[in-house]
Amino acid sequence: MNPQAEAPGPPTLYEWAGGMEKFEAWTDLFYQRVHKDTVLEPVFHGMSAEHARHVAHFIAEVFRGPATYSQEGGSHYDMIHHHLGKHLTEAQRRRWIDLILDTADAVGLPDDPEFRSAVVGYLEWGSRLAVINSKADVVTQPQDAPMPTWGWGETGGPYVP
Repeated sequence: MNPQAEAPGPPTLYEWAGGMEKFEAWTDLFYQRVHKDTVLEPVFHGMSAEHARHVAHFIAEVFRGPATYSQEGGSHYDMIHHHLGKHLTEAQRRRWIDLILDTADAVGLPDDPEFRSAVVGYLEWGSRLAVINSKADVVTQPQDAPMPTWGWGETGGPYVP
């Protein structure tokens, strides 16, 4: 018997982070902070009370957790659609990154280099796509485009618009 065949693989980013409770705490505190932030508050002014939970479920699913976001009727297409016409700026994107990473520390997300590298990689990728999509008028992805998934360092190659 091959002992390597029995060894479990690495945990998903979702598992390593601590599960859904941790993701919900992260986004809940983050959006509380957004409402007090002069750069980001105008972007999120008037968001629904459920916004933080939806974002937690989206990120958790991307990090290979349960498909709660999709099961609740969300999709990658919908997430892109939410950003259309918002005309996000680089200053807003950078502030979003800084605040969400500070909040990750505040809620005690793991701070090991491998995990944080993967988290920062996803947040940079996703926030840059959000800025690109915010300048568009229509979603160019098909409605049934799969949810993105993120792991411990996979890359998708160069960006192709």
